[in-house]
Amino acid sequence: MSIIASRRIVLTALTFALALSIAPAALAQDNTSANSRTVAAGQKMKVKGIITRRDFDQNTITVRDANGVDTSVQLADTTEVKQKGGFFGGGKNYAVTNLLRGLRVEVEGTGDSAGRLAARKVQFSGDDLRVAQSLEARVDPVESRVGSAEGKLAQVEQNAQRMSGQLDELAALSNAARGGAKAAQETADAAVSGVRATNERISALDDYEAQQGVTLNFRVNSAVLSPDAKTQLDQIAQQALNAKGYVIEVSGHASADGATDYNRRLSQKRADTVVRYLAENHRIPLRRIITPFGYGESQQVAENTSRAGREQNRRVEVKVLINRGLLQGAPQMNVPSSQNPD
Repeated sequence: MSIIASRRIVLTALTFALALSIAPAALAQDNTSANSRTVAAGQKMKVKGIITRRDFDQNTITVRDANGVDTSVQLADTTEVKQKGGFFGGGKNYAVTNLLRGLRVEVEGTGDSAGRLAARKVQFSGDDLRVAQSLEARVDPVESRVGSAEGKLAQVEQNAQRMSGQLDELAALSNAARGGAKAAQETADAAVSGVRATNERISALDDYEAQQGVTLNFRVNSAVLSPDAKTQLDQIAQQALNAKGYVIEVSGHASADGATDYNRRLSQKRADTVVRYLAENHRIPLRRIITPFGYGESQQVAENTSRAGREQNRRVEVKVLINRGLLQGAPQMNVPSSQNPD
């Protein structure tokens, strides 16, 4: 083996090792921006920017302003969340579950003891909310965090490739390392194994699956829960509260009778009714409920030409999602689906 070839092996190993050392640091920055703001306790502040992160367990959001500075915002049950506009400046009120990643907001509040901004009021425009909902509707929030981590790993790999382009020049300076070829190969193998292990950890981040769900049906033009629907929600709420690492997905639907806009509003109202029942009757934390969404008539499960088909389409689907890493030993949910006739 030539001296230059030996140096190539050494430098390749060093490149992989450097890439591996960079990867954990890059992933560690997933929760903290390079520029973050600390709000003094009692200090009043108004922040404008885009929501880049939502923490369901801590009930916080991260808002990044035009200068790239992140502010951690603490939400509470008393936080006023509303749409801008309306008569005399009074817009529509929303639940905190509508504060989605990608939503442009204005936050007013006061600093707390942890350096966060305790939000008194959060405002946004209707257009910005629709854009954020369209982005969030078909993507699981936890999957987006996995994609972010994978993107950082891809950047690390690109950095390693750029570094490898300098090997020829550096090889001329490494003639004294001929005897280290075997050790360099072992280091390279270890680096490759480490990168592979990192990939496996990334792919397991925030991995959820639907463990159980129910379908609740509604009468024509109604968003009122039937007694049977309430019984099903009681059962699935008890099962969810006994599980760990769960979130609940609620999606509303309507039959194709009537105008499209009306059906969309009706399906959203049905989904909101289910969320309100779970929150008020079983104290399911709102941070555990993925933003409820009304799909209108866009996702039919049966033909709309028959009465039976229309009954099936007037529905709300409730799914309990459990973290895969916690499924072992988690209680199994055997709540049956049923359909209520008109």
